[in-house]
This record gives sequence, C-alpha cells and structure tokens, in this order.
Amino acid sequence: MADEKIKKNDFIEIEFTGKIKDSNEIFDTNIKEDAKKANFDLKEESLKPFVLAIGQGMLVKGLDEKLEGKEIGEYVIELNQEEAFGKRNPSLVRMLPLRIFIEQKIYPQKGMQLALDGMLTKIVSVTGGRVLADFNNPLAGKAVIYEIKILRKIEKQEEKINALQDFFFKKIFPFSVNEKDKKIIFSLRKEEQSFAPLAKFYEKSFKESLGLEVEMKIEE
Repeated sequence: MADEKIKKNDFIEIEFTGKIKDSNEIFDTNIKEDAKKANFDLKEESLKPFVLAIGQGMLVKGLDEKLEGKEIGEYVIELNQEEAFGKRNPSLVRMLPLRIFIEQKIYPQKGMQLALDGMLTKIVSVTGGRVLADFNNPLAGKAVIYEIKILRKIEKQEEKINALQDFFFKKIFPFSVNEKDKKIIFSLRKEEQSFAPLAKFYEKSFKESLGLEVEMKIEE
C-alpha cells in the first residue's frame, strides 16, 4: 500500500548492522550477536532497537535518504563513499608539535585513536618532536553496507518525543506537551538554563517531525 511507505518525518524503529564493504568488518550495530562478533565493548542497554525520525539527521545522510519509500521489512543498503562518510581529505592529515599533546597529558603512539578538538583523530606516526595526525573520519573514503530491519512505524506522540529527546538531549530534561498551543515544554532548573540554546538549535527538527514548537521553561 502506498500509504505504508516510509516518508520524511515518519518515525520508525530499526535494527541495523553497518559493515565496510571491502572487508565485511562491522563498524556499528545495535544487535547483540553482531556486537559480540565484532568484539565491541558496549553496554547491554545500548544494544536495542533504535527509534528515529526520517530526514532529521539521525542517520548517515545517504542511509537516511534511502530509507524513504521503504516499507516494514529487511533490506541491504549499499552506500558509496560520498553517500556514507565522505571522501578522504588530504588537508585533514596534519603535522603537529608533540608538546600540544604532552601539555594535555596525552602521550601519542602510532595507531592510537583519540578525541582532539572535538574530532576523532588517528595518530599516523610520532617522530622526534612531531606527530602526524589524521583528522579524517575513520570511515571516510570507504563504501559501506547497512543490513537494516525496519520493525515498525511509531505512532504514539510520547514515544516520538522520547526518541528525539534521547538522541539530541540524552533525556536530560523532563518535558510536557501543551496540546492546545502545540508546544513541547522542556523544564530546566535555574542552574541548567545555559542549555536553552541547545533546544533552540534543534527546534526545527521537533517542529518538522512532530508539528510542535519547543519552549524551555526555567524552574525556580
């Protein structure tokens, strides 16, 4: 049925496993058995079906786009490097002074991966007082395959709100819904009011997918 096809802003629940095409290596999954195969050290609670809103940046862009038009069921979706994590950018491979790392009490070694300036960084080499660091996404330049099982479409408003809040805000704010004014209201304690701009940033996603405005209420 045409009206059963998944559209932008629909909420769906999925199980998935992402693999690098050339090596079949698993790089991401929310399925317990596949996590064990890949020797992922993941908490049990993270290995559960994922609820997302189509077209709201909750998946890699190419996969998000290719889920539109699908129905409940199982799919194997291949993404080229542009659709997945982009091409490798040579300008993101940089030579840095070793002292930058030492000042942060980081002692880099070849092959180490760490977060630097908010980016996942791989240490390519350490020579004398210099470190060659690669700021490209580790999956940049690779074609990938996603094995996806679409379990159901989500219809309950509360479940949709919980999914967005969990993804964007990590469920840090209690919320209420004002049906009359079509608003979702997040309640912050006074000491949390610095988080209000975060809600503003994601307001478009809430409005598009839920038809609700976002308001941050500061509790005294």
